Amino acid sequence: MRARKLNLALQGGGAHGAFTWGVLDRLLEEPELQFEGVSGTSAGAMNAVMLASGLQQGGHEGAREMLARFWHEVSLHALPELPQGVPAAGLGDSVNDWMLMLSYYLSPYDLNPLDINPLRSLVERMVDFERLRTASPIPLFIVATHVQSGKLRLFRETELSADHLLASACLPTLHKAIEIDGHSYWDGGFSGNPAIYPLIFDCDSDDVLVILLQPLMRVGTPVSASAIRERVAEFGFQSTFLREMRAISHMQFEIRKTPFSIGAFERRVRRLRLHLIETDELLASLDRASKYDTRLHFLEDLRDRGRVRAHRWLAQQGQSIGRASSCDLGLFL
Repeated sequence: MRARKLNLALQGGGAHGAFTWGVLDRLLEEPELQFEGVSGTSAGAMNAVMLASGLQQGGHEGAREMLARFWHEVSLHALPELPQGVPAAGLGDSVNDWMLMLSYYLSPYDLNPLDINPLRSLVERMVDFERLRTASPIPLFIVATHVQSGKLRLFRETELSADHLLASACLPTLHKAIEIDGHSYWDGGFSGNPAIYPLIFDCDSDDVLVILLQPLMRVGTPVSASAIRERVAEFGFQSTFLREMRAISHMQFEIRKTPFSIGAFERRVRRLRLHLIETDELLASLDRASKYDTRLHFLEDLRDRGRVRAHRWLAQQGQSIGRASSCDLGLFL
């Protein structure tokens, strides 16, 4: 059976990353699918590292087991729901809603002065970073945002540690900035969610599969205060991806107008084949507070939806791998 190679770009989105878990779980059932490079941001970075670590330990089945173990461990730290009848100031009925409200007024330096983060002990316990640095089975591109400059910072598998991974997922309203070599870093979603360019220029495969946790298009115009806040927050975590895709689309469009592109750069962009797995209707309808909902039944529901979405994509578009883009780049122009 001939191997089909894919690069993966995994978007961030907190607990919604369990949807990507489901997508990867289904893709890993296909023995001929091989992953070359993986770019990940925030929850996408967590999925990327668990994928690489699992592949290193036990191939496709090892990766499936590692992803499942990670998300089950995440669920052990779920916040409880408020008792029935407790008012929530119109924001919802969960502790997640209250935490989101508090973050509008108090910084993590006030709310969490010891910077307690259960994810740190979890990733340190699960991932052998030293082994991953020396012999990762796939190139990794972990995205964080440099606080002082706002620039995108890519961390490679050869330098990866728990700090680098946590930097990619450091929401500044919940956790103190992660300090690495004298520099401060926040969530990668502010600068690249996910970053596409390293998969084009630092990998050999021409096929890039982007797994999104936010829809490319919303219906209607938000009019309530909460709906407006939700949409503005989405812009903050989607705009960098859209700008990068617009630039790539424009370059490919211009290059294809020239019959003979002799430069390596032009040839690489011309050959790019883009594939896209978007969210389903339920995930697209969830509010921002649900990104902090790590209850197991919620995560498993998202996983199942991701599996269904990936199964449908394989059935309808899987044969495009190695042949043609299954996503119209004109969407981004």
